[in-house]
Amino acid sequence: MSAFLEVEDLAKDFGGIHAVDGLSMALDERELLCVIGPNGCGKTTLFNLITGEFPPSAGRLSFRGRELAGLRPFEISRLGIGRKFQVPAVYLALTVRENLTVPLFARAGRHGLRGLLARDQRGGEAARVLDLVRLADQAEVPAGELSHGQKQWLEIGLLLASRPRLMLLDEPTAGMTLGETEATAELILQIHEATETAIVVIEHDMGFVRRLGCPVAVMLQGRILCRGSYEEVSADPLVREAYLGGPAPC
Repeated sequence: MSAFLEVEDLAKDFGGIHAVDGLSMALDERELLCVIGPNGCGKTTLFNLITGEFPPSAGRLSFRGRELAGLRPFEISRLGIGRKFQVPAVYLALTVRENLTVPLFARAGRHGLRGLLARDQRGGEAARVLDLVRLADQAEVPAGELSHGQKQWLEIGLLLASRPRLMLLDEPTAGMTLGETEATAELILQIHEATETAIVVIEHDMGFVRRLGCPVAVMLQGRILCRGSYEEVSADPLVREAYLGGPAPC
């Protein structure tokens, strides 16, 4: 049986630059994985390849047994892969609740407004997502008035409203306060427990990575250097030299 997400010998070249260079990895259904590594190691390019933003130069990508190469981004999204970028992209003039109606309406498809009302007659779907991303009290607040951290949570909510099978979160704590970062770790763990969604997180904040307590994959020069628990990768001499800045403590 193939993995939920399978990446085999994946490569992406930009001229003479090998942004991703023979990368192989697999993700199981409902797995939570953190991907770490120095700037320029290919983490975001990997997400771009998975979501169809870039075509691969070589290698193979499959999701739930379906080959992704050649599919356009919207087609990959319809398969159930949702992505959050580093900078939150929400509708600032709309309320938090109105923001959520956008992916809900998109999910209703050809049934349009009638389909949306049938799915969410009493706001049940929006309320569920609002609770998950801790914005129920801000439902009627314009998104532009939210804090930076809350905007990040709202964008995660927009992904959840589309009911993805796989969520790709690119530095979801970028620009957050320490308190918001800790709350975001708890939020992601809660989402992972409450839904059937697999989640891959790119992150630099090692405190946040440790708080998630999930497997960690370390990227270096376009490849996976190693994969294991937080404690295992933190103690790896190659990881410490390349990324964490020094030998393991005695």
